[in-house]
Amino acid sequence: MLVKISRHLKKLAQKSPAVKKQFFPSPKENIVSKKALTDPLLEDIYRKTKGLVHKYPHRVLIELTMNCASYCRFCTRRRMVSDIKKGKIYPADIKKIIDYLKSRPEINEAVFSGGDPLTVPRLLTTTLNKILVLPQIKKLRLHTRVPVSRPGLITKDILCLFKKINKKKPLYLSVHFEHPDEFTPQTIKALEALRQTGVILLSQSVFLKGVNDSYSVLKKLFTELSNLGIRPYYIYHCDLVKGAEHFIVPIEKEIRIMTKLRKNISGIAFPFHLIDTPNGFGKIPLPLDFWKFSPVRFRDFKNRPIEMY
Repeated sequence: MLVKISRHLKKLAQKSPAVKKQFFPSPKENIVSKKALTDPLLEDIYRKTKGLVHKYPHRVLIELTMNCASYCRFCTRRRMVSDIKKGKIYPADIKKIIDYLKSRPEINEAVFSGGDPLTVPRLLTTTLNKILVLPQIKKLRLHTRVPVSRPGLITKDILCLFKKINKKKPLYLSVHFEHPDEFTPQTIKALEALRQTGVILLSQSVFLKGVNDSYSVLKKLFTELSNLGIRPYYIYHCDLVKGAEHFIVPIEKEIRIMTKLRKNISGIAFPFHLIDTPNGFGKIPLPLDFWKFSPVRFRDFKNRPIEMY
């Protein structure tokens, strides 16, 4: 995966080791075990047409670009992200996506990710407007890290678009945060502007070794998110993806941290702790230490046995 770091993050990384670890490459990326996977979530086999993944029955993933404002070194889609030419979407591709949705009336949710859809605002606007008129689509979700990596991309045009969409159908905006150092004045201003549009703000995080595998760090992160009107939704166990294994935190440590957090923070500040099953199906929530269970053996949503590592 190529290296891309915005000016905003370069400046922030000068005083934040946690930010630097997320975006600056490390020689550890070249240490790859036999268990590591290129496509840990098996997205490629569920790709129905360019830019569209249909893995779950009632929702689809739409990838409008493989570009991001900055490239996270722990990205699950390392195999694709930064390959901008290969991931470029054209009007003909959008037509195929819309045609596919029309042919599958059971699909009621469209999820935009990538790459970061906010780095291609014109294409995002066109696609959202086309999907907005489909009666079967009841809600829209958009994943972005732009408020953290390049908050200047939250423009008046984007804010107007979100306000328009949200008046017609619920628009969920999932922003990705990993560490409290990411709450710069520019980022907070962008988040406040987004909240004013009426979109439903959620957050996603990933447990990252040496970045946020700490009770105090996550307590501050989740509390600040909820204070800003953002509902912490998910925190993932880092996927077993080639090039990112050095970020993986032992599951037992994650569970200890999450158990302590559940005792000490508000319920609206406490996210689901999940494993996105490698070579499996579905995001499986982890129990807390209030229960006896195996942290390494479980079943996915299709009742298939999964053994971690």
